[in-house]
Amino acid sequence: MLSIPPPAPLIEDQALIGNLCSAALVTRDGSINWLCLPRFDSPAVFAALLGRKEHGFWRVAPARYDGAPPAASTRRRYRGESLVLEQDWDTPEGSIRVIDFMPAPDDTGHAPAEVIRIVKGLSGEVRVASQWRPRPGYGAQVPAIRRTEQHGQAQLGAVSGTDAYWLQGGPRHSPGRHGTCRADFPVAAGQRVVLALTWQEARHPAPTATDAHRALGHTLAFWHAWSSGCTYTGPEREAVVRSAITLKAMCHVHGGIVAAPTTSLPEQIGGERNWDYRFTWLRDSALTVASLLRLGFVQEADEWRDWLTSTLDPANLQALYRLSGKTDTDEEILHHLPGYAGSRPVRIGNGAAGQLQLDVYGELAHALLLADDAGLPRNRDADELLLALADQLERRWREPDEGIWEVRGPRRHFTHSKILAWVFFDRAATLLARRPGTGLAVARLRAVREEIHADVCAHAIDPERGVFTQYYRGQDLDASLLLIPAVGFLPPDDKRVIATVEAIQRELTTPDGLVLRYRTHDDHTGDHTGDHTENVDGLRGHEGAFLACSFWLADALTAIGRVQEARELFERLLALRNDLGLLAEEYDPVARRQLGNFPQAFSHLALADTATLLTTCDNPPLPTQRTQPAGTPPEREQNTLTVAGVR
Repeated sequence: MLSIPPPAPLIEDQALIGNLCSAALVTRDGSINWLCLPRFDSPAVFAALLGRKEHGFWRVAPARYDGAPPAASTRRRYRGESLVLEQDWDTPEGSIRVIDFMPAPDDTGHAPAEVIRIVKGLSGEVRVASQWRPRPGYGAQVPAIRRTEQHGQAQLGAVSGTDAYWLQGGPRHSPGRHGTCRADFPVAAGQRVVLALTWQEARHPAPTATDAHRALGHTLAFWHAWSSGCTYTGPEREAVVRSAITLKAMCHVHGGIVAAPTTSLPEQIGGERNWDYRFTWLRDSALTVASLLRLGFVQEADEWRDWLTSTLDPANLQALYRLSGKTDTDEEILHHLPGYAGSRPVRIGNGAAGQLQLDVYGELAHALLLADDAGLPRNRDADELLLALADQLERRWREPDEGIWEVRGPRRHFTHSKILAWVFFDRAATLLARRPGTGLAVARLRAVREEIHADVCAHAIDPERGVFTQYYRGQDLDASLLLIPAVGFLPPDDKRVIATVEAIQRELTTPDGLVLRYRTHDDHTGDHTGDHTENVDGLRGHEGAFLACSFWLADALTAIGRVQEARELFERLLALRNDLGLLAEEYDPVARRQLGNFPQAFSHLALADTATLLTTCDNPPLPTQRTQPAGTPPEREQNTLTVAGVR
């Protein structure tokens, strides 16, 4: 009789832990089913998230002997404003708490490649099981198991190629069925049992045991000190601080910033829209930096700026890079993995690296200007980078590109790309005007800016409806057009802006008001049964509502004066977060579940930006204060909102 595999845990059932070098996802049943060590973009040693238990997991939870599925925790939470996860189980025998975390970096920026799990007895005596099944290489490799002993403490090593994963602490684990190592042990009230998984190169001997309780104290202190720097004081502080912590968790200690810590969580269950987001996108990282700057965090911008100047070659700009700055991001399919809930293919690497995405120039310049506004010392290399990028973009802005959505279909003259090219010349001119001896360069930048503005207004507006369109001389709408007033391209009371916002709200939203990026079929019949039809983006199938775009609609409604509608939409979006305050990339309004890679920086930075904007509406600045983004040139000041939501 064939056994039916249990359904995949909901994407939003995952919890995030991380150490600014990598991250892990933990489910409600105490299983770590996604972990890449030592970096975000390293091959996963636990990949059950994209397959089955046989592809690697580590579960610590009350033992079950009746063959029933493991029980979900009764309660879970982060401890304060940190990334330390606590899950409690109440059983007939008693209660336990499992504390999961990855030790935070020390003062030198070094973070051990380690996951620590502390089992704490709360009441009674509970029998606990630790089931450990490392499968390096995204679940494809069966490691050699080594046993050692250090200071009377058993250690279990899983060695595969140049990587070794060491399990320390707790009772001895014994090999069991299907290659899973297991230890069962009682935990009484007041007792603590520590388990730790550490990665290191296989050529080194087994590591010394970590002082888990000291590491826990350091990690809590690190996160509480960092989050206390948040300057947002509005009514949604809990949601904003959790989003900020999530964004920080995606900032690598060396300056790169990943878009998400996962790969191939689907935008449609069973579909092919599954991508690897464990890289530094210039767009997403710039947006993350900009959002953190608005919340009062400056260090991340400084580190990111240094990463840019040491990584980018303006003449050969890519859309995304590895955390190391390397360009080897070739896309591959992992055929051995069945995918999350059967969603194939599972991809590693990302083919969008070779695309032309003109909008990234604007996002880079905008973030660099905000960093300068925040008081970062002048960086001559960054100034030279801006000038070199200006030379490239002046030559290329008239070309079609793949755009913000990284279409896999033909290149087009996407309106958003042209507007963000305008943003580049606008922000670069403002920033460089602050430097001595740049008068001629600034004049040239401003001239190109005006040329682009005229070109967009001439070719990107549907003359019949008076709305901006997805691409030149087209008719389709695109949610990225919601950013037109936010970036200052036109004032929010311009009739073309208002018409565009209202058209998107009318034609690109789900029944509950969430926003689609664009229509996935060019026939606009609303028939979602033709999943074998290739869309205008070059892909089959559909996707959920895009959460960042839904926050953009709230921003745009605020801009055109419909603040109450914006607040109501914002409240609906906040309600979509999971119980820990986390968001994926998309939301399925029919199945009522999150979709896409998780958690997603794009969603969380948009949440923080919208909260900031709405709070500004509640507490408008005094007349003597600036009400436009700092650094906006005088001729554009009247066209710009307090919070510029550049994507």
